[in-house]
Amino acid sequence: MDGARDNQGAVYGDKKKKIINPVWRPVSTQASVNEESLVKHVSEDGSQIQEMHCSISSNVSDAQLSVEVAEAVNEGTDLTLSSSALLDDIKDETLEGEPVPSAERHSLSVEVGASVIRFIKGKEGSTQQKFEKEMGVKIILPSSKKEDSIIIEGNSTDSVARASEKIRAIIAEAVESPSLEYSHFVSLPLAVYPELVDKLVNFQNTILGITDVCLDENVGSKSNEDASDSEEKEQQVDQEHKVAVELNIGDNSERVKVDRTSIPIVGYEAKASRPSTSSDLGIYKSIFIKPKTFHLTVLMLKLWNKDRVNAATNVLKSISSKVMDALDNRPLFIRLKGLDLMRGSKDKARILYAPVEEIGDGDRLLHACQVIIDAFNEAGLVFRRDYNKKLKLHATLMKIRHEKRRKGTRRVDYFDARDIFKQFGSKEWGEYLIKEAHLSQRFVYDESGFYHCCASIPFPENMQVD
Repeated sequence: MDGARDNQGAVYGDKKKKIINPVWRPVSTQASVNEESLVKHVSEDGSQIQEMHCSISSNVSDAQLSVEVAEAVNEGTDLTLSSSALLDDIKDETLEGEPVPSAERHSLSVEVGASVIRFIKGKEGSTQQKFEKEMGVKIILPSSKKEDSIIIEGNSTDSVARASEKIRAIIAEAVESPSLEYSHFVSLPLAVYPELVDKLVNFQNTILGITDVCLDENVGSKSNEDASDSEEKEQQVDQEHKVAVELNIGDNSERVKVDRTSIPIVGYEAKASRPSTSSDLGIYKSIFIKPKTFHLTVLMLKLWNKDRVNAATNVLKSISSKVMDALDNRPLFIRLKGLDLMRGSKDKARILYAPVEEIGDGDRLLHACQVIIDAFNEAGLVFRRDYNKKLKLHATLMKIRHEKRRKGTRRVDYFDARDIFKQFGSKEWGEYLIKEAHLSQRFVYDESGFYHCCASIPFPENMQVD
């Protein structure tokens, strides 16, 4: 072996870059033996091949193989290869990959709702990872955003059950927070009337277009005022031309008077200030309610999974006769007139709407709406804070929260509605029959352009004769 090592030193002492190809031979694990492996050294040009033998030691007790080869490829350093280290690497890779199933795995499918899965996952999966570590389970999230269920896997039924309860607690906290938007609402559609939709379209176009036209007229009148004062300004300029200027030269021993009238003057037209636009008033098309979705809102709901949607559907259908009774089985007409604000002032408006007035005696509409609200509350589908709110029926026209902040612009939480009130403050929007109530889904629209209808109940359209 000394000769072999000497031979190694001679080979590795070579300064040329070489490729080392170890050739391994089988090693017996039945006893401690010493075998030789052949190591070939190939020069860069491949013309010279040198061989050397390396001793490999195998021990039955720990099955550890170690080879020490003195390598001087670039810096003449020693290279130590340990088969046990290689085995450890393989074990580490196994642990880092998919968990190895135990002899018995338990799983449970939990329907949570596609809209709340993000609360379980967390930012970049942080919440999910923390949850799995604490609970000792594996959470499998759906691959599609349309799927509502997750799968919890664990080594015991107890761990899976505890994780399921924890998941439900996370969801309960999430749905109470403003981070989860309302998904559905009970509506009284008004966009079923084409003439009303046309009025709303004209309302939007007039505001978005006329605002700039009016401002342009103001600019024009201002320019006329400038023209009327032109003669006075010219006289001032002529007087300025006749003013003498003293120039100091050198050590002030000589002074020269210069008549400015002899110096040509270059005049520049005054730069007119940029007129304000509708965007300067905080008015964008996106803050207008879409005409084809025009409606009255009875109740806002958070239905984050299919079970709650189905429950809400059944509730609305089950109270159809009660609603008819609340309306005395008679058609109900409303009148929309003028404008009003929900929040803010006219110069800092947030929500602009058309007030609703029931035609006829009594408060049949409010009575019917309260029947709907009570039924959903009894079914456990309404949050306490929403149930305690006083119902104020209104037809929203403009809402600032619909506006998305544009890149490079400052955030504005209001719009200037003073000119809107001047022009439309007393507008007659018309009288309309309430035909039905819908369970509407937000952010999803039917072919008509109105919100997707999950369920509906009719309102009386004809007088019933006994």
